[in-house]
Amino acid sequence: MGNFYLIGMPGCGKSTIGKEISKKLGMVLIDADFYLEEKEKRKISDIFAQDGEAQFRNLETKYLKELSENKNILISTGGGVILKEENTDIMKKSGKVIFIDTSCENILKNSSLLGRPLLKDDKNRIYNLYELRYEKYIKSADYIYKNDKDIKSAVEEISKFIIKNR
Repeated sequence: MGNFYLIGMPGCGKSTIGKEISKKLGMVLIDADFYLEEKEKRKISDIFAQDGEAQFRNLETKYLKELSENKNILISTGGGVILKEENTDIMKKSGKVIFIDTSCENILKNSSLLGRPLLKDDKNRIYNLYELRYEKYIKSADYIYKNDKDIKSAVEEISKFIIKNR
């Protein structure tokens, strides 16, 4: 059995939906960003500030490879994981990729976004990021969930896909 990877924009619901799916299906959920922070013993914002985005992306790939060696786990990825084609290849070879597609308007309702390194206290950058990343999300995905309903609906629909593809 392969893994299941949740991809999408920052604030689209990957972590929240992932937690509920893991409870419902009894799956282990790993947040790839938290995993990276634990391994590096520092925050992503510090990695960006001290080493730059390119180094962060290299670390993201390193730890995605580690996570991909597991079986039948749910992995909530960072929003930019699809920026490197190598990451998409890793996910595709080791499981199924689920794109949680959420409108920028819904994402902007998430007040915790301002701390994200790429948004730099400018929530409007989310529109630029969405435009730059959207096609990569689509190309990476085995399943696209349009997240415009409540969390219960998201959990039900994505869980059906996971059960079908286990």
